[in-house]
Amino acid sequence: MPRPRNMRPNIVSEAGVPTRLNQWWETIPFLTSAVVVVCGIIYLVCLLVGYDSFDEVCFSPSAVVSRFQVYRIYTAIFFHGSLLHVVFNMMALVPLGSELERIMGSVRLLYVIILLATSNAIFHIVIALLVAHNPFLTYDYLVNECAIGFSGVLFSMIVIETSLSGVQSRSVFGLFNVPAKWYAFFLLVVFQLLMQNVSLLGHLCGILSGFAYTYGLFNFLIPGTSFYSSIEASSWLSSCVRRPKFIVCTGGNPSGYIPTHASENSTSGIFSGNIWRNLSSLMPQREVSAQSAEDSRFPGRGRTLGAGQGQMASALHSDSSLQARLLEDSSPNRPLDSSTLHTTQQFSEGRHTVDNVATAAAVVPQRQGTVASEEDIKKLVSMGFDRTQVEVALAAAEGDLNVAVEILMSQQG
Repeated sequence: MPRPRNMRPNIVSEAGVPTRLNQWWETIPFLTSAVVVVCGIIYLVCLLVGYDSFDEVCFSPSAVVSRFQVYRIYTAIFFHGSLLHVVFNMMALVPLGSELERIMGSVRLLYVIILLATSNAIFHIVIALLVAHNPFLTYDYLVNECAIGFSGVLFSMIVIETSLSGVQSRSVFGLFNVPAKWYAFFLLVVFQLLMQNVSLLGHLCGILSGFAYTYGLFNFLIPGTSFYSSIEASSWLSSCVRRPKFIVCTGGNPSGYIPTHASENSTSGIFSGNIWRNLSSLMPQREVSAQSAEDSRFPGRGRTLGAGQGQMASALHSDSSLQARLLEDSSPNRPLDSSTLHTTQQFSEGRHTVDNVATAAAVVPQRQGTVASEEDIKKLVSMGFDRTQVEVALAAAEGDLNVAVEILMSQQG
């Protein structure tokens, strides 16, 4: 049946390939797309100039240890040996990096990538030296190995993303499902069997770094949110922060960079918490009043003209919760008494005074006496929130962890 002339074509279905590629590219966050561009440009430049030895940039344990060429730890991850190598790695990076960047933020993910690349190299060097200098069977190949590619960091990302997702099983190329905790190891075996010139130790060290991150072994190396916020606020990064694809640290999920299996009973000393937080606590800080600290956490409260006005502002902010409690505590079988109705009428007319608040508090059953346990505070602090904010949120949520998390997340946003 011919289409009527006045019917417009489906723009979405008939969009050209360049349009669809541009739309897909716009959905990739800033840092992930930047890594893809950098790796692609480096490969094209190497291809054009005929550079294919990679002896000066690859990661070689012997070169790092004997000649202290630490730069190889970071240059090796951006170089790739073939077109398939760079294409496969970048195709794997786009979904993994995009998901983690939306959770962590762009600057935080950059820090995590640097941390993972460094830990991968350390694991690689230690294992290679142990294999080469053990008293039972010496094997020098791993020490002299020359490895390049972003796949080591990708294996770390696979472990972290799988842990954050909370899934119990994952599919290997749609062929079969495996337990989520063994997913990275299955991929390691599959790639080792199907591809040539694959660094088994490099991929294995990436998996070890991923598990070390998720189990909290890097907690003392992970800075707080203020560290990333200060970088985002710097002038030299302002042009990047203004881009729509850039994700600020406060816009992501604060628990995204926190290990998911961290134990509450950690060792004492500087390694019991965040080393950045411990170091910052040694620095002199300007004392601020409780009211000013509260205003900084909850912006938009208005001016504080005096003690009476401060209590009035607090009463105004508690109106909605108070009326909700009045409605909740009333039922068809238990009507409100005269004092309750009088208080409700005063709230509806806008006469919010300290005496009215006190009267309503006397009528409404008090649930604010709930004291947050130290265990609940430790749980939220282990998720990366500040202890003071945790205590305030738990007090506002009356000890409800879920409500406290929502309050903390709204403050971060």
